[in-house]
Amino acid sequence: MTEPAVRLTAWVHGQVQGVGFRWWTRSRALELGLVGYAKNQADGRVLVVAQGPRPACQALLDLLGGGGTPGYVDTVVHDWSEITESMTGFQER
Repeated sequence: MTEPAVRLTAWVHGQVQGVGFRWWTRSRALELGLVGYAKNQADGRVLVVAQGPRPACQALLDLLGGGGTPGYVDTVVHDWSEITESMTGFQER
């Protein structure tokens, strides 16, 4: 039985712009087989939207807050939801 797909929306706070964070996030997401994007926000956060099996999305969430990221992550605020749009690949926006 396969895991149902979910949507993870995470707002990453800290020093995460201009340090390769979106590239790093894209690489980890692709390794986990996820689709979505990482996008800089005007207030200095990075918005990460990932879709795929819940265990893979949870693994990405754990990595985002796990201390091995480029820059410095202060906190990650996240939300789980159902998938409402189809995406392909994982983009840096």
